[in-house]
Amino acid sequence: MSEKFDCHYCRDPLQGKKYVQKDGHHCCLKCFDKFCANTCVECRKPISADAKEVHYKNRYWHDACFRCAKCLHPLASETFVSKDGKILCNKCATREDSPRCKGCFKAIVAGDQNVEYKGTIWHKDCFTCSNCKQVIGTGSFFPKGEDFYCVTCHETKFAKHCVKCNKAITSGGITYQDQPWHAECFVCVTCSKKLAGQRFTAVEDQYYCVDCYKNFVAKKCAGCKNPITGFGKGSSVVAYEGQSWHDYCFHCKKCSVNLANKRFVFHNEQVYCPDCAKKL
Repeated sequence: MSEKFDCHYCRDPLQGKKYVQKDGHHCCLKCFDKFCANTCVECRKPISADAKEVHYKNRYWHDACFRCAKCLHPLASETFVSKDGKILCNKCATREDSPRCKGCFKAIVAGDQNVEYKGTIWHKDCFTCSNCKQVIGTGSFFPKGEDFYCVTCHETKFAKHCVKCNKAITSGGITYQDQPWHAECFVCVTCSKKLAGQRFTAVEDQYYCVDCYKNFVAKKCAGCKNPITGFGKGSSVVAYEGQSWHDYCFHCKKCSVNLANKRFVFHNEQVYCPDCAKKL
């Protein structure tokens, strides 16, 4: 008489039926699903005896449930990456490790054109002007706090405008008497020499370099006949009855004593000290 061949759990005979051997016991398929089958971590249903099973680090999946957590691409027959408890395909794993665009917050992966500024990164097409929203990309821009402006918007909103040409001053520039100038616009009115960083003289809102002021504008000293420029030696001037002198040229016609800041006598277009004037 043959030995009884029954299910370990329900005791139904297994002769001529499909069965599974588990932990040294035989069980019918129904009892296997009920008592022995692993539970799929994705769908939470038992993995039946006739289903394909994927096993990784004490976790189990139906082969159809073993998919990338990001793009849901099936991975049962492909390589994959496990990160923070999630199963990822290689492509999504690369994106997980990639920097994020400040504009769209999506990953910037190899091959993407991007813009980086002070440790922050954008896709090229996500780097836009804070005002007009046009793409700046790899073009010129101006940072302002947390915002970024294209050249045109920055000029319109923030740039000073040159008092001579009225165009925006985007870089450099100079200020004279609280008025902004392009360096190339601040020039001698006579010879057009650039005056930035040079000595110059302003006369009735016109600006002259030293040479042009000497040659064309400065008064001539009544004593030495040289221009009175106001630069260096002789920067102090004595003026009397329409004539001007360097302070060091203003001296007595007879005894040559310097009369700057002293009493003098003006006689026949000449300057005398009081003592010499008495002898005239």
